[in-house]
Amino acid sequence: MIVDPSSVSQLGHALSSPTRVQMCLALLDGRAWTAGELARAAGVSRSTASEHLTTLLDVRLVALRRQGRHSYVTLASPDAAHIIEAATAYAGKAAPVSSLRSATARDGMALARTCYDHLAGRLGVALFDALVDRGHLTPDLTVTATGRDLFESIAGPDALVPSSRRPLVRSCLDWTERRSHLSGHLGAVLLRTARDRGWIHPQQTSRAVTVSPAGTAAFHTLFGIPPTLS
Repeated sequence: MIVDPSSVSQLGHALSSPTRVQMCLALLDGRAWTAGELARAAGVSRSTASEHLTTLLDVRLVALRRQGRHSYVTLASPDAAHIIEAATAYAGKAAPVSSLRSATARDGMALARTCYDHLAGRLGVALFDALVDRGHLTPDLTVTATGRDLFESIAGPDALVPSSRRPLVRSCLDWTERRSHLSGHLGAVLLRTARDRGWIHPQQTSRAVTVSPAGTAAFHTLFGIPPTLS
């Protein structure tokens, strides 16, 4: 396929605005946001946010979903989330810490957070490493027999049946650790299982998640994750 360079440059233009990047980073929590919520997150007016969202819609980084009289914005797809996280890992720098609250938020994000629909941070990287080290995934990201048994035991017999053409396993470069965490279908399965079983609890003010005592025990038993990490 011959690529039209202008089509790629349009994506670059969409990510050239710090306001639009801030909106995309907010959407990495996997939730649906209203335009007003995104405006507040980015520190701009509602009308300015609408203009930025139009640019993001044009390059298919975000999608608009309507429910009744209300409209919500989400990242358009797992691939869109992958683009944002990869760009952040490649070029992102930590924001300055100006208070104890911001330092606490930074540390929480670095330890464990969501990256769209999978786990990231030190916990996410440790889980990915454990899957490879314990032979559940091969270095080229093939699920082994023991890996199939593991995911089916924690998430049911359909755990390895993707609901779309999404890759079963994908690595995603973690922007704080600069190493890979698990994404793809199985990354989403692992996050969903951790939420459903109460292993993790989302924080309301950021993408950070808190690991429960049950989660600490489960991650140690299933993956060998040290309790001090989770």
